[in-house]
Amino acid sequence: MKNSILTLILALITTASFAQKSTYQLSSHILDVSKGTPAAGVSIKLEKQNEQTKTWQFVDEKTTDKNGRITDFLNSEKANLGIYKLTYFVSDYFKKNNTESFYPFIEVVFQIKDNSHYHVPITLSAYGYSTYRGN
Repeated sequence: MKNSILTLILALITTASFAQKSTYQLSSHILDVSKGTPAAGVSIKLEKQNEQTKTWQFVDEKTTDKNGRITDFLNSEKANLGIYKLTYFVSDYFKKNNTESFYPFIEVVFQIKDNSHYHVPITLSAYGYSTYRGN
């Protein structure tokens, strides 16, 4: 009896946690490696390249949360294939932290080729950054 109740409780918790999540295809994260902490309060603009004109079209702009994350770019219910650009406006972040920096903003261009999740994080310092496709 105890095992079946425990199994039922675990099933309900699992179902509830998945049911509450909206699915988004793109997320990002900024880690300030000079401090070893997330970079909170950084604006990130998302643009998509027009295939014909090769110009950039605004899609969305959000601000990183206290964990340095944005988890809800590009609702998965739409087809989101194409070339995208994330612009990380890091100048204000460094000014707020009284830190001289080299990059006023960082642009990362990448291509979404399928319906899987794309995570584009950056590791950041005042005079350098790195990016990769995360998970």
